[in-house]
Amino acid sequence: MRIALVPTMGALHAGHMSLIAAARRRADKVVVSIFVNPTQFGPAEDFAQYPRPFAADCRACATAGVDLIFAPQANQMYPPNFSTWVEETALAQHLCGPRRPGHFRGVCTVVLKLFNIIQPHLAFFGQKDAQQALIIRRMVRDLNVPIKIIVCPIVRERDGLAMSSRNAYLSAEQRAVAPRIYAALQRVKAWHAAGWDCLRIRRALEHELASLPGARLDYAALVDEQTLEDVTQPHRGQHILVAVAVFIGTTRLIDNLRLRW
Repeated sequence: MRIALVPTMGALHAGHMSLIAAARRRADKVVVSIFVNPTQFGPAEDFAQYPRPFAADCRACATAGVDLIFAPQANQMYPPNFSTWVEETALAQHLCGPRRPGHFRGVCTVVLKLFNIIQPHLAFFGQKDAQQALIIRRMVRDLNVPIKIIVCPIVRERDGLAMSSRNAYLSAEQRAVAPRIYAALQRVKAWHAAGWDCLRIRRALEHELASLPGARLDYAALVDEQTLEDVTQPHRGQHILVAVAVFIGTTRLIDNLRLRW
């Protein structure tokens, strides 16, 4: 019997449902974990405000054919005097890592704990969190965890905004601006086709995103898809991840685009 795990923090949306659907196609039993993990939030981040519509999440899982929901309490995952952590130290140095100290340590620790508790054969993650998925794959490889990691495509709203539980924080005015993040990413394809180099593309992307009303650019980067190191002179055939993080008001949104040079 093949068991699939879809790790979530709840507030399930169509992106999560796509992961569940993919898991059902590949496994005999599907487990969804719902746990707002405190250790991946910084002290000034939105742990207390993070949406927790547990009853609605349970109904969505039932409709999607989920076999088991695993929803532990924080004191069960982190008992008193908890002092053991899992930390990836190379990929986490890039993109979101320096801007969210300790975030990926919290992610790796909780995901490995979920793997140990549930012992799935497959685990499903979304491409929207591309850095997270790559770090989990590295952790599984480095620690010889016998689980296959499957990364599924980004699911978007009709206007292109990448689905995220944090989209609920946006006001109507901010929600109208947010799809322009994806529109800017789409322009990268045209710039690349026109022969622009990486530096010119990055600067143009930074300008587009920083110019959005009410926005504050966190980063816009062109990095190697496997190492996450900045790319300035890509070689032919290299796979590039165009990754961005933008604050719309106080809400931090991330998105990305995969590009073959």
